[in-house]
Amino acid sequence: MQIKRVLVANRGEIAVRIVRACFDEGIESVVAASSADAGSLAACMADRVVVIGPPPARDSYLSVERIVAAALQTGCDAIHPGYGFLSERPELADACAENGLTFIGPPGDVMRRSGDKLRAREVAARLGIPTGGGTAALSSLAHAVESAIALDAFPLILKASAGGGGRGMTIVREVADVERSFEVSRQEAEVAFGDGTVYLERYVEQARHVEVQILADTHGNVVHLGERDCSAQRRHQKLVEEAPAVGLPAELVDGIRSAAVTLAAELGYVGAGTFEFLVDVRRGDFLFLELNARVQVEHPVTEMVTGIDIVRTQLRIAQGEPLPFSQEDVQLVGHSVECRINAEDPRRDFLPDPGRIEQWVPPQGQGVRVDTYVQPGVVIPPFYDSMVAKVIVHDVDRASALKKMDRALAHLRVRGVHTTAPLHRAIVTDTDFAAEPVTTRWIEEHFLPRWAGADA
Repeated sequence: MQIKRVLVANRGEIAVRIVRACFDEGIESVVAASSADAGSLAACMADRVVVIGPPPARDSYLSVERIVAAALQTGCDAIHPGYGFLSERPELADACAENGLTFIGPPGDVMRRSGDKLRAREVAARLGIPTGGGTAALSSLAHAVESAIALDAFPLILKASAGGGGRGMTIVREVADVERSFEVSRQEAEVAFGDGTVYLERYVEQARHVEVQILADTHGNVVHLGERDCSAQRRHQKLVEEAPAVGLPAELVDGIRSAAVTLAAELGYVGAGTFEFLVDVRRGDFLFLELNARVQVEHPVTEMVTGIDIVRTQLRIAQGEPLPFSQEDVQLVGHSVECRINAEDPRRDFLPDPGRIEQWVPPQGQGVRVDTYVQPGVVIPPFYDSMVAKVIVHDVDRASALKKMDRALAHLRVRGVHTTAPLHRAIVTDTDFAAEPVTTRWIEEHFLPRWAGADA
């Protein structure tokens, strides 16, 4: 089945990225935009733009009905959801199937099996993949307290079954914390994901966040593209990502990669997906966290070290083509680092700073890539995520890549809004960060207090 025209059901840099991949594949692209994004870079680059609603996401990017109607109205064969918004909603995949459209991602039934953390964890446990124990869905505060006491393994973490990004997530170190946090976590999950289901599992104090990128076609082939280290986080939001993850024992890395491929095959996964794991630094083992059934924000670092275009491969898989490479063909060369540049003021507790970009000069050079939708004069709207660009570099090893990132960020020129670029530059030049990979608590517990005090 040949796809001739794709509706890009997203905005910002990922919409630009998908339009570019469609162009490279000889496929027409139609950008579905809110009225705030009708003149965006993605809309200008695409073959056509269709306005799907007003700026609030619930009336545009989060409306299955409007997205499907836009695809049918413009004669599209397929819909690419990007990441965020409807990308992991099985309802969109189901609606595509019902209307003769190809959903560029896993089918709805696969998404239901994989997107629910509890269900995915149950499958992983059945396959012998470490999950760190934990509870089933917690039905009430009394059930949560009873379960925490039965686990007898503090600290624990309350987590939302339907989502991620730190929402609905709370560390609990004693029964009193469960009593204080259960209802707050449940309500936050309900608001963020439309599902208030939460559960408890072991909290790893000293952890590295390692994820494996996989690609799976409709012919039963599953291949991993190595792993990424996403441990540089603040409040469970990733700031810096790297590929590959360095400083881990080879047998541990092999185990993580194998677990991702095995679980993807068992779930009948199709398309690009990311399997996330925690490495317990103290114990030297790992546990499965969740599956993200979509392309990830940090996919460029994997593309840089493998030379494989993940979004173009998504398009080919959706057309029923087998993967054009085997596991033996995938080679990781050098090291890549990505910094997410947000329109935020890190000196004011990362307060979002929407506004007009008066000057925008991205860095250039060999091994430097900038994924963005920004141009001089563009207005960063207050309605959506504050990310304005991803700066990605590639070099022969980690030390060289960090130096290249420092130079790239030094040459980035932004005027009109505050950005996190100065913070990222301080991170990649920090001697502790450069010396060895950090844990998920390093930014908040070690780096930020020191960085904030530097100008005190």
